[in-house]
Amino acid sequence: MYQVMRPSRSEFIPIRFHRYHVRLWGDSSPGQKSALPPLVLVHGWMDVAASYQFMIDALSPEFFAGRMIIAPDWRGFGQSTGPATDHYEFPEYLGDLEMLLDHYVGDQPVDLVGHSMGGNVAMMYSGVRPTRIRRLVNLEGFGMPGTQPDQAPARYGKWIDEIKNLHAGKDMLRSYENESGVAARLMKTNHRLPQDKADWLAGYWSEPRPQADGSTRWEILGDGAHRIPTAQLFRVEEMIALYKRITAPVLMVEATEGSLKDAWRGKYTQAEFDERIVHVPKLQRKKIQDAGHMLHHDQPQVLAGMLEQFLTP
Repeated sequence: MYQVMRPSRSEFIPIRFHRYHVRLWGDSSPGQKSALPPLVLVHGWMDVAASYQFMIDALSPEFFAGRMIIAPDWRGFGQSTGPATDHYEFPEYLGDLEMLLDHYVGDQPVDLVGHSMGGNVAMMYSGVRPTRIRRLVNLEGFGMPGTQPDQAPARYGKWIDEIKNLHAGKDMLRSYENESGVAARLMKTNHRLPQDKADWLAGYWSEPRPQADGSTRWEILGDGAHRIPTAQLFRVEEMIALYKRITAPVLMVEATEGSLKDAWRGKYTQAEFDERIVHVPKLQRKKIQDAGHMLHHDQPQVLAGMLEQFLTP
């Protein structure tokens, strides 16, 4: 089993009628300004805050000392709970992040790191609230394929169909016979993930739950409603308008085997993303070799070094 070097502590706080689970590292107290910028880590789709543990452990003692590090489980993921819902939309994450920052840091600007979906949220939020972000790091958060207005009827129809399937009892997420099965699934998704890290992650990514037949199965700590595609069109022009308003320096980190390589199967290309990201005013771009989409699992030491170099005041 992976041996954690810097254990986190958990807190539960109320955010917009939800009971948010937040992992904290460091010695600073909520509401008190720290000498160093607070570091906020937001995870991706079907992930949890604990996913950043390997990167946290790889940070140097000099960077870690005296720094408050905050990582929430997004609504409907991990241990965060709230009102029952049958779908999730991006604006909700922006509102949740605003309230999270209000609670922990007040008006102190933060360094914000987001992976995948979290990277997209971080970019959007930084365009809406530019003064709250000191520096921004986007890990493989590429956004979505562009859409056109004439796609709206079919998209709304698909959304309605999926909502009906959910309420009819369709299984949206697979469950597993034991925790080892969860670890095996993580390793199948990411062939670079070693057994010790997979075993450790499985304990934070899933939990045992009783079934109707009296058995117990390990279920993913993610609401199945997250699998329902959004009804909203992804408007590239809207995203570019947000990018243009970001005032913080931005580091875009991509993996050599990242999600744009084959995840979209030609529906969204590197060239399309390059046309968007160029609108970010203060942009640096770096690649991490021998890494896939979960680059904070694959190369935590390399990523930690990049972050330290970029975020050091």
